[in-house]
This record gives sequence, C-alpha cells and structure tokens, in this order.
Amino acid sequence: MLKTDVTIIGGGQAGLVMSRSLTARGIDHVVLERGRIGERWHSERWNSLHLLTTNAHSALPGLPHKGSDPDAFMPAGAFASYLGLYAQEIAAPVMGGVAVTEVERSGCGGFRISTNVGQWQSRAVVVATGACDMPFRPAMADGLAPSIFQMVPSDYREPGQLPQGGVLVVGASSTGVQLAEEIHASGRPVTLAVGNHTRMPRRYRGRDIYVWMDAAGILDDPPLQSGNLDAARRQPSTQLIGDSHNRDLDLGVLRSQGIRLFGRLSGIDGARVEFRGDLERTTGASHVRMQRTLKRIDDFISNQGLSIPEADSGTRVPFLAASDSLALDLQRGGIGSVVWATGYIRRYPWLKVPALDHCGEIIHHGGVAPVPGLYALGLTFMRRRRSQFIDGCGLDAEDLTPAIEAHLNLSARQVA
Repeated sequence: MLKTDVTIIGGGQAGLVMSRSLTARGIDHVVLERGRIGERWHSERWNSLHLLTTNAHSALPGLPHKGSDPDAFMPAGAFASYLGLYAQEIAAPVMGGVAVTEVERSGCGGFRISTNVGQWQSRAVVVATGACDMPFRPAMADGLAPSIFQMVPSDYREPGQLPQGGVLVVGASSTGVQLAEEIHASGRPVTLAVGNHTRMPRRYRGRDIYVWMDAAGILDDPPLQSGNLDAARRQPSTQLIGDSHNRDLDLGVLRSQGIRLFGRLSGIDGARVEFRGDLERTTGASHVRMQRTLKRIDDFISNQGLSIPEADSGTRVPFLAASDSLALDLQRGGIGSVVWATGYIRRYPWLKVPALDHCGEIIHHGGVAPVPGLYALGLTFMRRRRSQFIDGCGLDAEDLTPAIEAHLNLSARQVA
C-alpha cells in the first residue's frame, strides 16, 4: 500500500490546480486519473466544440495562453492539450489509467483509496471529478420506443452519428442550442424541447459578456448571496457559443433557422411525446434573469463613470414564444433520434463515507465536507459563481488549501 498525505481524485483542471496549490505549500500528494490528463476534454466533447469563455478567462494559474488572441475561443481539443502541458509545467504527480473503485475510512483516521492498480493510504482526499460528471437522462427516456435512437452529449461527436431524419433535442442551455444548430445545419430537421435556460448576449456594450461579469464582480458572487443555495447550484448554463464571429445563439436565432420549438418535455409513451405548455413562461423567466445581469453591468459602468456606448436596443427585446402543440408523434413526424442535452449529475458509487445527500451529491460548505479530511473542488457555485469555470477552480483551490493543511497538522498532532 502506497502512502501520501493527500490523494486528489481527478486529473482535469480542478485536480491540477489543487496539485499546484498543495505543491506550493510542500504538501505531499498524488493525483489519480482514470484515463489521460483531462480525459473528458479528450473523449466526451463533440468535434466542433469551443470553450464558452475567451482565452483570457480560460487559463489556469501560472500558465497563460501564450501568443493566443485573448478574445478568441479555444477548441476543446486544444484545451485538452493545454491541460497536459500544464501538468508538465507544474510537475503534477499524476498517475494516469488509475480508476478509483473505493474510498473508505481507515483505522488510523485517514482514508484507504482502492483502485484498479492497488491501494493508497492518505490523511486527506480531494474529490476533483468536476461538475460535468455524468450526462443526466430522465427516467421517462426508458419509455421511448426502441426504434427511436437515443444519445447523450458525451457520446456525440458530429451529426453523421445520427440516423437520417428528424431529431428531437431535449434541453436548451448552451449544449442543447449548440447541438440543435449543428444538427439542423447537417440537413436533419430539428425540434427543440425547451426547459430552464439563461439567455445572454455574447457581447454587450462592446465587450464580451464575461469581461463585464468579471469587472462588475458578478463572477465572484459568494454562493450564500444568492439566497437559495441549492437553487443557485442548479442554475442552467447560459445560452452562449464560442466562435470567431462573437454571435448570439438563442431561441430567436434557432427559430429563424427553422428549428421548431416546444415547451418542456413532460411525458413519453412509445413514439408519442408530450410537452408542457410553458414555453412562454420559461422564455420570459430567462429574459428576466438576463435583464438582472445586464442591469448590474449597466450600474457598474455608470458607477465607474466609464464612457461606453449604449447597448443595442434589440438586446433587451424579449423573445416571444408560443408552442403550437402539446404532443407529437415522433414516427409520424419523421423524427428518428432524441439527443438528451438535459445537463449533468454527479455520482460517487466509490465514496464509502457518510458525505452524500439524498440526491447523491457531496455535502460540503465551500468544498469542505462533513467528514474530516474530505474535500471537493470544481463544483457549481462552490465558493463563488465562477467556481465551475476554468479560471475559477484555481481561486477555490487556493482558498481550500489552508483548510487541508490545518487538517493535516491536526491529524499529525493527534498521532503524536
């Protein structure tokens, strides 16, 4: 059995910045990664995907994107390569091809980490497997007729994987709208079932929306400021696309391209699917959320006395939507595929300590779990709004490291 002070589970951006922060304090640790460094960026992203944040907001601490346009959007594959370079630059002790099968308390007050290649003993564990763990597919999907092809985004690479004919995309956040547009452009008619989403312009008052959100302090909102913490952590991602044209991609754009819009999917019986008549309410709520963010940006500009052009009046025009039906027969409608862009869930079947809630999520306060020595990193709204963003996990790691060090010091005194 190998021993180390801290075991980090996950070798993506969260695990790597945690490693950098621990190294800076001289804390012995290992990073266990089931595949390659940043495996999900290699194998669970579609071919055309670009990051939703600009290069300026997509760098990890200590390694800027040298020579890259700060306002450009990096392809997902290039970011996977960047993570490999980052691991080299910080000399992260990553062990690839190591799948964790069990984490349990050991008799000496630490943890026993079992893997496919052996066991580790450590005094602390950081779960850094991220917010996008497993694609969520609702239980109603089991009622879909076997003749209808189903796919989740982590398996999707390009439209040619789908059968010819129409496609129903379920979910209208960033993933759903991007896949809907790409699939429709391939000649396959697309129907989009719209659930909760957050509309947002790509650029606002001459700058990228994330530049303004950063400057106005929105990205650093602490989680408790949002009121209902659980609701804040369930907020849908913004309807954005990262491309060289800095264009918006919202429901109005998709409808103009010929994509058919319905409300939230509510039931499936074979080839018959039903939708809620809530499209108008859902899009209205999304518009209100956008307006709230834009007002904070406007107030910041005003308070700082910045000379910035006013926004295009079209940005604030609400999208008027009404679905034309509450039910659809997929076979009669020529729809042979369903893509479930319904978000992600986190599952920890290997975590054998009492740290999970009734939904299977890690219970934590700012990344500190109720089990002494157990920590999490890379989760949505963990310590600030930007926690799950690429440039946010580094800040969280720096905040979390003193707590880890204090635990290690305490456990050392107890053993002594």
